[in-house]
Amino acid sequence: MSDKIFKALIVDEQDDSVISSVKEWSVDRLSEGDTLVEVDYSAINYKDALATIKNGGVIRSYPMIPGIDFSGTIIETTHDGLKVGDKVVVTGQGTGVSHTGGFSEIARVPGEWIQVVPQEMDLKVAAFVGTAGITAAQAIHRLESIGLNDKEASILITGATGGVGSMAINLLKAHGFTNITALSRKNSTDYLETLGVQHIISTDEMLENTRPLQKQEFDYVIDTIGGVTLEAILPKISYGGGIALCGNASGIKFNTTVLPFILRGITMFGIDSVQLTSDEKKELWQTINQSITKEMVDSTISNEVSLEGILSVTKQLLEGTHSGRTIVSIK
Repeated sequence: MSDKIFKALIVDEQDDSVISSVKEWSVDRLSEGDTLVEVDYSAINYKDALATIKNGGVIRSYPMIPGIDFSGTIIETTHDGLKVGDKVVVTGQGTGVSHTGGFSEIARVPGEWIQVVPQEMDLKVAAFVGTAGITAAQAIHRLESIGLNDKEASILITGATGGVGSMAINLLKAHGFTNITALSRKNSTDYLETLGVQHIISTDEMLENTRPLQKQEFDYVIDTIGGVTLEAILPKISYGGGIALCGNASGIKFNTTVLPFILRGITMFGIDSVQLTSDEKKELWQTINQSITKEMVDSTISNEVSLEGILSVTKQLLEGTHSGRTIVSIK
């Protein structure tokens, strides 16, 4: 099957610029792995958008096939515990960054990166969940480990119209949390209300009158954007509260003081969903499978595109005009 030809979105360097286009590719040009997957669906993440531009800080070796998430059916494998016909999903592990990814009709990966999709979940939903869902579920799990158990706790989600933010809102609501505030710089009130958010604030409101310590407004935070917004949030976290960092759409740097940490005892930690072990991912997938509903999927998927439609969506992500989760239908 090494000479099998298929279509993929290829990102390559040409004359000191980065060019992305859908081309014919062959299995022998894919990264190494013991398992071939016929891809049904992928999803478009902010990291995928960065992979399509020069100096995006994501891809270091060209050519590359982006797509950090994909779901599909195994068509060839030598990996113990997997078989031809298995419905599977792959997230993270360098897929679409240092290892050819899911924006492709065929993908090849090591079997240990693969999760068999829960029996009750279809492949479209698996791609919909993807890295965004795993990241959101991991952030919620970590916050629960430091005290998030009161269903009336005040929870702030930043970048709320993005993939991780939208998934976090959905999963929190599925777990019974109701006092959720969404922060978004976009005019996306209708979309956020569709998700069931009670309170919506703008980035401009959050950045007003920043001081080292401010009124305690939020018990727990899932921050997907970083930067100056993170600076403004830390002084507003309640005593004993916590914040999970899982994105940098607004920047990788922030300035703060020690006061929220030593006077209010808040906890801040980072979420890395890329290097989770197979067992950790399996546990998170089972948790998500118990929480997800058709209504959740329908309210969060903003659109569905083909391989040829990916670049228009990555452009929206980079411009900050995209809401929800976009699914790529490969077949």
